[in-house]
Amino acid sequence: MNVPNALTLLRIFFVPMLVAALVGEARRVWLALAIFLAAAATDLLDGYLARRWKQITTVGTLLDPIADKLLVSAALVSLVEVGAVEGWVAILIIGREFAISGLRSIAAAEGYTIQASDSGKAKMVAQVVAVSLCLVALKIPTWKTAANVAVWAVVATSLWSAFLYFRQFWGKIDDRIKRRRRRELIAMAREQRRRSRSARAAAATSESQTPVA
Repeated sequence: MNVPNALTLLRIFFVPMLVAALVGEARRVWLALAIFLAAAATDLLDGYLARRWKQITTVGTLLDPIADKLLVSAALVSLVEVGAVEGWVAILIIGREFAISGLRSIAAAEGYTIQASDSGKAKMVAQVVAVSLCLVALKIPTWKTAANVAVWAVVATSLWSAFLYFRQFWGKIDDRIKRRRRRELIAMAREQRRRSRSARAAAATSESQTPVA
């Protein structure tokens, strides 16, 4: 396992630590913030190292967005639990993540690998800023307005990046699925015709070999 992939796995291991620090009996907001920022830093570092050392792998490309989604989803659910974020906001953002994950899975099955776009990276930065501000606002209430503005920015960038992903890749994926299905139907039709000809030939041979009484 290379270093970028190890950093991605480390980000996944940060997730239960974040939840435990934020929603445990003894809420440790500053610790949760430190854990979240450390996890977010691994997101920046693993991509940079993978490109610099030319260690971009299929596993890393697929695992990296999963780690991001786990981290952000855990942070949002925890913030909803402590009353720092509205539930519908978390549902909307997490639902967007599941939709993009589904798109990536379909694309991978069809031979496409969807890498993070600039809009997707902007969305991740907005999420990190928003979650961080919400955590700070739990301790410093005067930061609440800034946290709310950041959350709305996350909603906007999440929806916009999802639109761009689907517009860019869904048409290509849909066309490939249709072409593959068309080839499968043609192959099935040819196989049926072949079997039909074989059956007629076998019947004709059987009739020709039947002795006349």
